[in-house]
Amino acid sequence: MSSIFEATAGSAIGPTTGGTVTQATNKGTAVTLNTESGQITMNGAELAGAAEVSFQVNNDRVTATDVVVVNHSSAGTAGSYLVQANSLAAGSFKVTVANVGSTASEAIVLSFVLLKGASS
Repeated sequence: MSSIFEATAGSAIGPTTGGTVTQATNKGTAVTLNTESGQITMNGAELAGAAEVSFQVNNDRVTATDVVVVNHSSAGTAGSYLVQANSLAAGSFKVTVANVGSTASEAIVLSFVLLKGASS
C-alpha cells in the first residue's frame, strides 16, 4: 500500500496515520501533531458568543499546497461552532473556531485530515 507521501495531487487518499492532542493552556494555545489526520481536543476555556479564536497546528506532514479539512466532530454544543483551516505553510496551519452560539466553556473536539495538493 502506498503512503500518503507517495500520493499525487488529485488522487484518492486511503487510510492515513492519525493521532490525538489536547490544548494545554487556552483556546489560542498552539498544538503539535505530526500525522496526516487526527483529533484536537481544545481547551475548555470560555469563548464568548460571536467571538472567534485561532491557534496554530504544528505538523511536519503539511505543505503549503495541501488542503486541510477540519470540522467540529464531538463534545460541546452541536451547531454552535464554525471551524476552518487557514494560513497553510510548510510545517503548520492555523485553525479558526467561531462561536455562533452563546458564551460557552466547552472542550470541543476537532477532526482534521490533510489532502495532498499541488500548485500546478
